[in-house]
Order: sequence, then C-alpha cells, then structure tokens
Amino acid sequence: MDTNGRQIQQGDVLLRGVSSIPKMAKKKADTVVAYGEVTFHKHEVLGEGVAVYEDEQGTLYVSAPHGGSIVHEEHKAITLPPGNFKIGIVKEFDHFKEEAKNVAD
Repeated sequence: MDTNGRQIQQGDVLLRGVSSIPKMAKKKADTVVAYGEVTFHKHEVLGEGVAVYEDEQGTLYVSAPHGGSIVHEEHKAITLPPGNFKIGIVKEFDHFKEEAKNVAD
C-alpha cells in the first residue's frame, strides 16, 4: 500500500505518509513519537518491525513495514497500514494573539 501523502491523526500527533525516511536519520532506542505536555502520557507506535528515526532537525519518522498501531493512554489505538510516516504536531492558531502554537495533549 502506498502511504505517500496519507494523513492519520491521534490527538495532537499527525502522521503523514512519505515515500522514504531520510538516509541520515538515526534509529531511536524506543518507539515513542510524542509526550503529552499536560498529562505526560505518550504516543507510541507498536508492531512487528516498527522503528522510529530522528533526523538532524529533530523530525521523527516511523517505519512500519508490516503496519502497526499508534497507542496512547487517553486515545483509542489507531491502526497504521504498512509504510513510512513523518511525525508532526497539530498546531492551533489564536487569531486574537496572531500566533500559532502546538495543540496541548
């Protein structure tokens, strides 16, 4: 399945399908992709062969060759199709303050 361009969201975490993971990205020791700023719960990707990589700018990527799921203590688990994903954090815009900020989870 081609996940390129596909978007999946769990809480404030957004996974965007990409064709590949940057070659210079380094594999992380765990599969946590985000921690909640309020509750400190974690968004973690689980599954056979799942790995999380981080590039030089701190952007995270997920390799899920057989698919997997993203889990969080306060959200329903979401199934991921096989593929590669870039991790982002959803932003909200305050029109009165004219600023964008990460959504707090």
